[in-house]
Amino acid sequence: MTGLDAIVVGQVARDLVLLVDEVPGPSGTAPVRCRRELLGGKGANQAVGLAQLGIRVGLLGVVGEDEVGDRLLGRARSDGIDVAPVLRRPDTPSALIVDVVDARAHWRYLEDIPEATLLSEEDVTGAAEVLRAARAVVVQLQQPLPAALAATRHARDAGRLVVLDGAPEDPDGSAELLSRADVLRADAREAGLLLGGDPPKDADAGLRAGRDLAARGPALVAVEVAGEGNAFVWPGGELFVPLSETPTVDSTGAGDAFVAAVTAGLLRDDPYPRLARYAVAAAGATVGHPGGRPALAPEAIEAQLARIPER
Repeated sequence: MTGLDAIVVGQVARDLVLLVDEVPGPSGTAPVRCRRELLGGKGANQAVGLAQLGIRVGLLGVVGEDEVGDRLLGRARSDGIDVAPVLRRPDTPSALIVDVVDARAHWRYLEDIPEATLLSEEDVTGAAEVLRAARAVVVQLQQPLPAALAATRHARDAGRLVVLDGAPEDPDGSAELLSRADVLRADAREAGLLLGGDPPKDADAGLRAGRDLAARGPALVAVEVAGEGNAFVWPGGELFVPLSETPTVDSTGAGDAFVAAVTAGLLRDDPYPRLARYAVAAAGATVGHPGGRPALAPEAIEAQLARIPER
């Protein structure tokens, strides 16, 4: 457990990906043209991305004491992830996500996420030593608010880099979370939730949202503008990076690859402008295949960097 660069606090799930030409209507059927079964969940995906980028990473999440949980942990180990912090819950199945993607890259999630597969405040407190030992703590905000607050508290008290992904379901916790964060990444919908308004629709709106969120605590804020790109705001600077020009098969893993690349860039002390383009390229490298699992080989990211339009 010693020597981890990062620990990801988040969801672990079995990810069943089904590609169809068209999602059937009521009482209809459709042939599946591609099926993949993967280690999934946002927390696991971010840990996979970090491992692919050469970061020594651990995962704090929950799986059941079932065969699926065994397979998920085995796959995570083979991906180079330290799974010692992962909790096994008896008498509950591991979480399942079914990702149905049509030919236009529109996706629909079917989720079976038992409450027992979510982290509790007690779970996180039990792993406090692990959180304090890592250089960076990445907190996925689809976990219950008490667990997210506990993770940020332990990390902040130890002076670690705190990276938040998303927006809490309970808006009352946003202020405390943001005050402890070094980094916030939010997609367009999440940015709207955090700010109590509409999702940003263009680059200028994305940058305004980034500035507003940065005023609440994080030193670096990245806000998605859906279909356009990502706005980055940091002390003394800001930048809008358009999406890379690449065909999209399935966008579900783009955000997780993005978070992994941002975290890796910060751990390497990359300049913010390079980090921003690198994160967008990492997202682009992930959308060309089915499923949310990142695919962050160096040559894939370099190819995507060449496809990002200059502004």
